[in-house]
Amino acid sequence: MSSDRISAQMDFLTTADQLKSVSRATTLADGSRSENSAEHSWHVALYALVLGEHAPEGVNTDRVIRMLLLHDLVEIDAGDAPIFGEHDAAALAEQESAAAERLFGLLPGDQGRALRALWDEFEGNVTPDAQFAKALDRFQPPNQNLASGGGSWISYDVQYDTLVARVGSKIAHGAPMLWDWLQPRVAAFFERMR
Repeated sequence: MSSDRISAQMDFLTTADQLKSVSRATTLADGSRSENSAEHSWHVALYALVLGEHAPEGVNTDRVIRMLLLHDLVEIDAGDAPIFGEHDAAALAEQESAAAERLFGLLPGDQGRALRALWDEFEGNVTPDAQFAKALDRFQPPNQNLASGGGSWISYDVQYDTLVARVGSKIAHGAPMLWDWLQPRVAAFFERMR
C-alpha cells in the first residue's frame, strides 16, 4: 500500500464526516431532534443487517449494506431533499451526480469507480439489491415517525394517500413483506389523526 493511496482514502473519509452536518426532516425515534444524514445512513445499514432475512430471494445483504452506507454521501454537496418537500427532481439528480463525481473522485481510481458503481446502482433502482436498499431507505422514516408521534408527517401535513404513493410503493416494490407489516400501522396512525 502506498502512502498516496492512504492519503486519498483519508481525504475521502475526512470529507465524508461532513455528512454529520446535513440535517434531515425525519426526527429521531424519541422526537427530540432531527436526525442527520450520517445517522440515517448508519441506521438504514443496520436495518439491512437486521431485516435482511425479509429481503426477496437473491438479494445480497452485504451489497445492500454497502449501498446504504454510501447512498446519501452526495448530500454533502447537494443537501437533503425531504420526500414530502417540493424540489426540482431533474436539477437535484444533476446536483447529486456532480457530487458523486467529486466525492468518489477523491478516492484512488479503482476504489472510487467501485463505490461510484454501487451508488449508481442504488440510484438506478433496477437490481434486486438496489430495490431492497431503496425500500429500506423508505422504510426507516415512517418507523421513526410512528415512534415519535408523527414527526415529519405533521411538519409537512402529509396525507395517507401521499405517503402510500411516495413511500409505500417503493417499499412494496423492493420489500413487500416489510410493507405488509408497516402498512396497517401507518393506516391506523392516519386514521387516529382524522
